[in-house]
Amino acid sequence: MKSPKRSPNNTLGKYAYFTGVGFQMLAIIGLFTYIGYRIDQSRNAEKPLWTALFALAGVCISIYTVIRAVTRQR
Repeated sequence: MKSPKRSPNNTLGKYAYFTGVGFQMLAIIGLFTYIGYRIDQSRNAEKPLWTALFALAGVCISIYTVIRAVTRQR
């Protein structure tokens, strides 16, 4: 059997979709890191504990959204 040919528009659409997912990942991590930074700044924290925790939470959430987006595209 022949594999179905992909149209250039469909391929371009998928690239655009996953580029958007990458920017969404960047925004989630950046937002969570900023929230943690602001908490540390308001508490005059000596060590940036909240920044690290919120950044880690942002990474976990963004990985979850990437996995969900990839499984939807199949």
